[in-house]
Parts: sequence; C-alpha cells; structure tokens
Amino acid sequence: MMLNDHPSQRSYNCFRRLCKFGLVLWNRFSSRGSEHVPATGGCVICANHASFLDPPVVGVGLPHRQVRFMARDSLFQGRFMNWLLPSIGVIPLDRSRGDISALRKTIQRLKSGAVVGLFPEGTRSPDGNLQEPKGGIGFLIAKAGVPVVPAYISGTFRAYPRGVRFIRPCKVSITYGPPILPAEFAALAEEDGGYTKIAQLVMARIAALKPQ
Repeated sequence: MMLNDHPSQRSYNCFRRLCKFGLVLWNRFSSRGSEHVPATGGCVICANHASFLDPPVVGVGLPHRQVRFMARDSLFQGRFMNWLLPSIGVIPLDRSRGDISALRKTIQRLKSGAVVGLFPEGTRSPDGNLQEPKGGIGFLIAKAGVPVVPAYISGTFRAYPRGVRFIRPCKVSITYGPPILPAEFAALAEEDGGYTKIAQLVMARIAALKPQ
C-alpha cells in the first residue's frame, strides 16, 4: 500500500460533494460554526465518534478546507478502498502497536498547514455517549502546536450505529466550536500527566457543544 502525500483536491472535492448530497437528502444534514476553522494554516478538528458517518460529516461541514483523517490500516483492504482513502488524504494507522511513524507524518502535515480530523475517543462509541479520550491524542496535539477546533456531531449514532447495515434517515448535524490555542496546550504539557490533561480538555470542549 502506498501513502499518497499529496491527495488530489479533485478527488476530495468529488467525494465531499457526493457525501453532502447523501447527507442532505437522506439525513437532513446541517452545520454551524464553520467560521471557527481557520481559513489557512495547520489545524486539528477533534470530534466525538459514534459512527462511520462521522468523518464525512466533519468534512462536509467545511467547504473551505480539505480535511485529512487517520484511520486504521485494515480499512485500506480491497482495490477500491486502497485507491480511495489515500486519494482523499486518509492516513493509515496501525492500531496493533504504537504507530509512531503515522503520528510523525500527521504532525509534519499539521506543521506544513494541513487540517487533520481526529477522534479523541479512538473508536466508535458503543452507546452514543461520550467516552474517555486516549492519551495519545494529547501527545499529538502538544507536538503539533496548532489550534484545535472542537466539534460535536449529533445524530450519527441513531443513523448508523455499530451493527447496522443501512443508514437510517435520521437527522444529522455538526457544531464547530471556538478553537483552543496552542498556548493553552503548552501550559498543560508542562504538568504531570500533561498529555492526558490535554486530551481531557479537548473532550470537555466537545461535550460543551452538545445540544441541551
């Protein structure tokens, strides 16, 4: 499998339009707060994770930036997925070990001005509720030194939870919140358990965006 370091903007835009068409038509998709995502420069978008729909939702809500994601390498199996995922900028991650190489590549891309979407919980929620974040997300954020935009996704657990074969016609939405600036993370990184505290801060900001 080859990693495409320069994903095609055309491929990404086509895939994004296709996803938007489906989400708007089938799931009455809506978004707000996209102005919080910087127009230029590196940025991390951190969102809750309950469904395979979540990555498309994050990207569809941002017409002005191309969003890259990290995904477990097993998803790259098959000729179609092995072509599609690299072509739209997805970064493979070996979750069976600490994949330092993938983390370094992601940090390099962030420092060079890319937008990367991450899910601090690491895997899909089994019940739709927020889970504890993984400590590795704090390490990546601290080393990247870029703003982090929290985002809360609603409806994807009802629309497409684990074990469901077809997407249900439930309303889906995303809210992007104000960015957390690098200076705030730098202060936490100096403390004992700093990476864990960074991850917990991000999850708290995501939770604060949850509709009441």
